[in-house]
Amino acid sequence: MPRSSTRDDCSGSPPAGRGTPRRSLPAGTTSSPVNGGKPGSAPSPTWGSSAPDDGGPDADPTVITGYKTARTDPAPPKPLTVRQVTGWLTRHPAALSAEDRASLNDVLARCPELDTAAGHIRDFGEILTGRLGSTLPAWIDAVEASQLPGLTGFALHLRRDLDAVAAGLTLNWSSCSIGAP
Repeated sequence: MPRSSTRDDCSGSPPAGRGTPRRSLPAGTTSSPVNGGKPGSAPSPTWGSSAPDDGGPDADPTVITGYKTARTDPAPPKPLTVRQVTGWLTRHPAALSAEDRASLNDVLARCPELDTAAGHIRDFGEILTGRLGSTLPAWIDAVEASQLPGLTGFALHLRRDLDAVAAGLTLNWSSCSIGAP
């Protein structure tokens, strides 16, 4: 059984008045820029003209220069991850490369709260590595005064058992097994 179709099977275009509407062309143009839409006819008068944006001799150089500049600009740097910044904050400052140190300083300059937190983290690192448990109450007070949510919660838990934490940060002790009797 033959299939009925509203399209001319050879041309692939819908018959007049049905299917996809045809687009109108601007005044003075034809359906084909090469031959005016008719076999053997001369090219359209608009073909090859130097419109201001087509790159011809009358083109605006700022448009073309701006386009080339936009294409040659380097891609923006990848955004920093939380893991990167956390690593920079928790590592000893001497262990950071010059590039990491510069990136950390850039981040801290843009966020005063993070800069304050970084100062508290460095101070706590000094308390840990220098066994300065006696300075822990002053550190806790400074953290609570800054009202930084993550650090104030940590300081609150340290204060709950301050004597044990201070002793652990001050005394020489080991959890290693003791030699056989």
